[in-house]
Amino acid sequence: MRVGLRHRFGAALGAALALSACDGDTGGAAGDAAPAEAAPAAEAAPRPPVDCSAYGELNYVCGPANAEDIVRLGATDWLIVSGMTPLQGPPTPGKIYLVDRTTKAYEELFPGVAVKFETDYATFGECPGPIDTRRFSAHGLALRERAAGVYRLYMTSHGDREAIEAFDVDATGARPEIAWVGCVALPEGTFANSVAMLADGGFVTTKFSDPTDPDAFARIGRGEVNGNVYEWHPGGKVTAVPGTELSGPNGIELSADERYLWVAATGTREVVRFDRRAAPIAKTSVAVDVGPDNLRWGAAGKLYTIGGNYVSPAECATPPCSTGWSVVEIDPEALRATRVAGADQNAALQGASTALPVENELWIGTYSGDRIGYLPKH
Repeated sequence: MRVGLRHRFGAALGAALALSACDGDTGGAAGDAAPAEAAPAAEAAPRPPVDCSAYGELNYVCGPANAEDIVRLGATDWLIVSGMTPLQGPPTPGKIYLVDRTTKAYEELFPGVAVKFETDYATFGECPGPIDTRRFSAHGLALRERAAGVYRLYMTSHGDREAIEAFDVDATGARPEIAWVGCVALPEGTFANSVAMLADGGFVTTKFSDPTDPDAFARIGRGEVNGNVYEWHPGGKVTAVPGTELSGPNGIELSADERYLWVAATGTREVVRFDRRAAPIAKTSVAVDVGPDNLRWGAAGKLYTIGGNYVSPAECATPPCSTGWSVVEIDPEALRATRVAGADQNAALQGASTALPVENELWIGTYSGDRIGYLPKH
């Protein structure tokens, strides 16, 4: 996706996510040349100090930009966080951050000070080349352990190309190390949101919208179908999954046995369960009182989503309107949704996009902000 188009699309994306709460040139592999360094940015005016004080039970790690998604690195205390390119403003490159959940310290993991490219040609032989670190936007994340302390990370990414970018993360040392290893290009007319990994190294990913459709976000606001799920397996092609058409397909997760596929439908404010063993694919859903964004499993087998609180048209004369955001816990067997946490519109963290349960905490991401949040998990 061209940079200018991406930023026009990004601005509309921000508006759509707010509206969902209301009706209405690259380098090479190791040994090849890496992408050229971007020209230094003009010196910015000094910024006022950031207020990082807690808001009730909501505490912050301030600094990471647009921390849209969060995953935990196995059973370690490390969290991997995606940093999106801003939806509005200068097109600064995306990042992948590393957060120590015990000390609350963070650092840039990718690109970092020394970018590593180690292409896995066997799996990603059709990838056109390494990610351009000057022009990418880190979005949804998925992680799977491949060997003790060694993980593969998939990321939905935007910029000069729309693709699932792949990384290897080695957590066997004192500090995790990351290397880009490949990509899978997605079909034209796709703005991917979230991704979940399959046991064979494949993935399922959500097409949130078509970035070339000028009416896409109005259609999501009206709850109209505009996207679907794609599936890919190593050696194969990216294909649409029939029967998964939804309004603003967003977060995505799989059951442990990969029978059930869970997808957050932002436009219709529901989380949908698809039975992949049924022919045709079978669908059930649970309504949520938010515009659901990412999905994450908790240790007790519950599914978590998050989003802006729903505001009825009668309460919202001029969108976007906000009363804050909520974390919703979903019982996957009973298909029952319960609000378990949240914050009102006065909290510094808005645009909440991820709720990741990690032991006694809920870690909160945002698609537009300067901080990550964390709350006690009651």
